[in-house]
Amino acid sequence: MAPPIHSTTNPWDQNFQPYTDIIDVRSPAEFAEDHIPGAVNFPVLNNEERALVGTIYTQRSPFEARKIGAALVSKNIGHHLETHFLEKPKEFHPLIYCWRGGQRSHSFATVLSQIGWQTTLLTGGYKTYRQYVRQALTHLGTTLSLRVLCGYTGSAKTKLLQALQAAQFQVLDLEALAAHRGSLLGQMWQETPQQQPAQKWFESQLVAQLQAFDPRRPIWVESESKTIGKIHVPKPLWENMRRSPVVEIVLPMAERVKLLIAEYPHLIEHPATLKQLLSHLVPKYGKGKIQAWYNLIDTQQWPEFVEAILEAHYDPTYRQSLPRHFRQPQQTIHLNGLNAADIQSFIKTLGSR
Repeated sequence: MAPPIHSTTNPWDQNFQPYTDIIDVRSPAEFAEDHIPGAVNFPVLNNEERALVGTIYTQRSPFEARKIGAALVSKNIGHHLETHFLEKPKEFHPLIYCWRGGQRSHSFATVLSQIGWQTTLLTGGYKTYRQYVRQALTHLGTTLSLRVLCGYTGSAKTKLLQALQAAQFQVLDLEALAAHRGSLLGQMWQETPQQQPAQKWFESQLVAQLQAFDPRRPIWVESESKTIGKIHVPKPLWENMRRSPVVEIVLPMAERVKLLIAEYPHLIEHPATLKQLLSHLVPKYGKGKIQAWYNLIDTQQWPEFVEAILEAHYDPTYRQSLPRHFRQPQQTIHLNGLNAADIQSFIKTLGSR
């Protein structure tokens, strides 16, 4: 006798421990946009098949769509059984979901149950999960204790946050989650540029990261804008950042210039692209200023160019934006450089983890 198919509306409180796999049976396109972290994609309809069935449903008849859909679903489930499930033990117990917890997930669960595996369906499917993500972002984004690290461009904020993380401080790296480095100098030119995630997938990863933190301890985060490339920082977290204590890093100009040239070699490797990007600043600074920067690029006076653009563009922007977005720094830490002793001094100054 086949075991019953169970259902749940709240599997996350158990941290998925009862389930050996989380199976997302939606199309690859739906899965790519967002999914439960740790889920595997075994679509019962691929992208083209899903579009075809939907077209038949609206243009011909729901009955015809269900017939064709059933044939495709059966074929795809059979393929997944042959290629991925034949070696699963009797104790295999997956959590299965689709878009709304409807026919796609029920079809897959029914076949697995008839084989003899215990299965559980996520009631409401992915939409139930998205509701959970929104609620978690509101709660965690509002209640977690944050500390904001700020400083001029080239102040090694990312490097210092990485040092804090290595020293067992709790660190939230929003740029890494958003797959984006925000400033002009931070943009990377690659043959295959890294794509930013969809907003929903960013939020799923963010929730997973926030849940991993100890709420009794502070979490260090860089003074990001509320948008990181095309990604929006969720409002509850952004508002929490705005009202959180701020620590400012001050590094000598020569050290900032050295750091930027070392970390961003594309400044030298792609001068034409750099000049093209700088051309967008003509309305703000005038052709004469931009041409002076072009001359420094053409003559490969890279330290002079970086210092010039920091003093004229980035530093004034920082001084104007910081008080608009964050509290005044409650602590300012001056570093002479970024050697091991400097970084250890920085960590020691912050004290509590």
